[in-house]
Amino acid sequence: MDRLEISRRNLFIASSAMAGTFAVQSAMTGQAEAAAPKSEVKSPGFKRFKLGEFEFTVLLDGLRPGDGPYPTFGANQSQEAVAELMRANFLPETKFVNGFNPVLINTGSEVILVDTGFGEGGKANGLGQLSANLEAAGYSADQVTIVLITHMHGDHIGGLMNGDKPAFANARYVGGKVEYEFWTDPARTGTPAENNAKAVAGKVKPLAEKFTFIEAGDEVVPGITSEAAYGHTPGHMIFNVESGGQKLVLTADTANHYVASLQRPDWEVTFDTDKAMAAETRKRVFDRIAADRVPFIGYHMPFPGVGYVEKLEEGYRFVPATYQFDV
Repeated sequence: MDRLEISRRNLFIASSAMAGTFAVQSAMTGQAEAAAPKSEVKSPGFKRFKLGEFEFTVLLDGLRPGDGPYPTFGANQSQEAVAELMRANFLPETKFVNGFNPVLINTGSEVILVDTGFGEGGKANGLGQLSANLEAAGYSADQVTIVLITHMHGDHIGGLMNGDKPAFANARYVGGKVEYEFWTDPARTGTPAENNAKAVAGKVKPLAEKFTFIEAGDEVVPGITSEAAYGHTPGHMIFNVESGGQKLVLTADTANHYVASLQRPDWEVTFDTDKAMAAETRKRVFDRIAADRVPFIGYHMPFPGVGYVEKLEEGYRFVPATYQFDV
């Protein structure tokens, strides 16, 4: 037998052995993958960053998937127009996910919680995660010294009370005077606003003696000032934050969808009390944010809700923050 034939035979034997080895490894890998348990660990529910001397921690209260965004967004448009905008932005046409982003601000002398999520009543639907994420972020409810309410819809005030007890036992409370007076007016009875008025009666009224009700333009603490942003609700306010020469705007519900509300600020939003005023407020607020090139945190922007806007020919483009606050 010549050397060439031996080499061919050895190559065949080696190839067969390798193929067998690969087959065994592949089978073992498949078995291992099939046996591997799925992780129960959730995605992190908080995001921390610094701005000047202030420390911000965005706390996810939960995500709510559902049908939409039409007609919740764009009811004054055709369904196809909304679907076309979603397609252009790589989003589903008939489904969307709404997120809820309360914010904790540590100024060095105060620990301020801005809005409180759904509270215990949201847990059955996977919401009401604020308290768990607050603890995961290294804080306790007892450390909160001020609870600041942007407006009094249920997803912002639901976490104020745990049953008949305050959820933040050591806090004082700040909210809008116009907002509170609207929701506690007996004229809400028998109107579409009645259900939310009942929520205010159950969550805010028990704490009224601990509340400071402010006007637009008032300072909450040094570096945090309120501003009227009416339309979403009659007393909806945003908050301008400045620390160490750096600025940020807490826009609350001025825009509730990072595409529909920002790229098309004239599109109606079901939850806006005065839809025309809300649209004008969106344009005023985001015109300024775009011109000043300052970051903002939107309560319903994609978690962690921090970003910028670029002015477009029509509306604005949302630019999520990445590593700007980490360097």
